[in-house]
Formats: sequence, C-alpha cells, structure tokens
Amino acid sequence: MASKQPFTDSDTADEAVRATCDDASTCKRFATSKGYWTDLHVQYFVRQIGERKAPEINRGYYGRVRGMNLLIDAFLKKTQCDCQVVNLGAGLDTTFWRLKDENIMPKKFFEVDFPMIVARKIHHIKTKPPLSKPLIETHSTDSLRLDGHSLDSDRYCIIGADLRDLPALEEKLKKFQINPELPTLFLSECVLVYMTAEQSSKLVNWVADTFPVAMFINYEQKERFLSAGWESVNALDMMTVYSVLPREDVARIERLEFLDERELLQQLLQHYCICWAVKDKLSLGEGSI
Repeated sequence: MASKQPFTDSDTADEAVRATCDDASTCKRFATSKGYWTDLHVQYFVRQIGERKAPEINRGYYGRVRGMNLLIDAFLKKTQCDCQVVNLGAGLDTTFWRLKDENIMPKKFFEVDFPMIVARKIHHIKTKPPLSKPLIETHSTDSLRLDGHSLDSDRYCIIGADLRDLPALEEKLKKFQINPELPTLFLSECVLVYMTAEQSSKLVNWVADTFPVAMFINYEQKERFLSAGWESVNALDMMTVYSVLPREDVARIERLEFLDERELLQQLLQHYCICWAVKDKLSLGEGSI
C-alpha cells in the first residue's frame, strides 16, 4: 500500500501498474483467509493464500474494503438499484459477485481494466462455475457475448481498455449499452494516482460532463474533483473511516491478530483517504459514511 509514482507511456511502467492488481488481490486473499471479512469469490481468482501479511496491512485492507462497501451499498439503496456501476481499474475485484449474493445488484455492473488483466479475469470466469453461474443466472439468453478482451451479459460487463484513451473508452462503453441517463456510480481504487494529472483530470471531467446524475468514489485523493465540474466532494482519511466502522466488527477483527505497533497502523491509515464526489439531484452522497 505504499505510494507509487505516476506512470508514463512506457511498457515497463504499465507492467508495474498491472502488477499492483496481483498485489492487492493477494493481500485481500490473505486477509479474508484470516477472517477479516467474508469474500466467497476471491479464492477463484487467487488460489494461493500466499505469504503472511503484517497485521497493520490486513487491518488497512479491512478498512478500505468496508469503507468502500458502505458507500457502494448506500448508493444502491438511495437509487433503489435503478442505476449502473462502473469500476475503473477493477483488476480481480469481486464486488459484482457480492452484490449478486446480497441481492442488491444495479441494472448493470461494468468493469474496465488493461486488456491483459481483463483476459485473465475472463479466463477465470469461463473456467470456474462459481464465477460464471451468477452471470448466467442474470442473463436472458443461453450464451454470453464474449471475445478475448470483453465479456458482456445483461447485468455484468468487463471491458479491456486504457483509461488514458478516452475516445476508445467511451466507444466501448457505448457498444455495451452504458446509459448516461441512469444514476451512475464510478469506483476507482488506487487508479488515478498512476495517471498523470492531465490524464486523470480529463477522465474525471469526462465523467462529470457525460453523466448528469453520478457519484465517483475514489480511494486516494479529492483535490481534482471540484475543479472538474462536480458539485460536492467529501473525503475522510482511513483512520477516520476505521473509527466510524461498526465497533462490534472492529473489535472482532482486532482479536484476530496481535498488533504490536499501533502507531504504524495509524500512520498507514492516515496516509490514505476515501473520497466521494457527487453530481446529482438525489443527494446521493449524504449520510453515506
């Protein structure tokens, strides 16, 4: 969870960014194996639990996952699921499967990432019934629409695209029937920080210009949103998020492992924040955390 430098256009830099997908997924796999939270599907993307992670890393990911989920679920509740979700730089994220299990799915859930990562994820979905069955159950025909770098069903779509190439991204989202008139939730976890300021600003501006009712949850920073046409922006550092999570559950996870250096956890959590920006008439961001 250390800070990284913004990427350039070089293949080497892009490969380093793609590697963060595996790092985040293995950290989440280990934390769930210790019981920090329940994720029934991450095991199908990351088979091995891997080497032990420090308790402060596990608690940091716990706060990150719980905080993001609180905001996602609040959005779905306020829109009564009459909305769509777009996860930018989704990696091997399992949010779609969680929402399916909890019966709080949006009308459609989109994921976007580098084509190489998307191809890997599609392979996992195709070859593992616990991943493919939820897609089939929510699809109206016998077969999913599939090629090497995209998979589309009635309720779930994954697209291989470069977020720095906005015309291509917009074209692909339109191809798979994204609806700008629906309330739309954009998710971004440690993605914009790997783009240049100009690239990320163009992306955030495009979302604000294209979707009249939208919310953008970003696990990083908030400065860029107010200057990009968003009506309001809120942010909490992860130490604050951790402090407002349900105390019973926090007490439970704090019993899982002994933490010797509480100051280190505090420094780690204060380094990150969850930010949510809103452009809407529905007060989508109020009372989310």
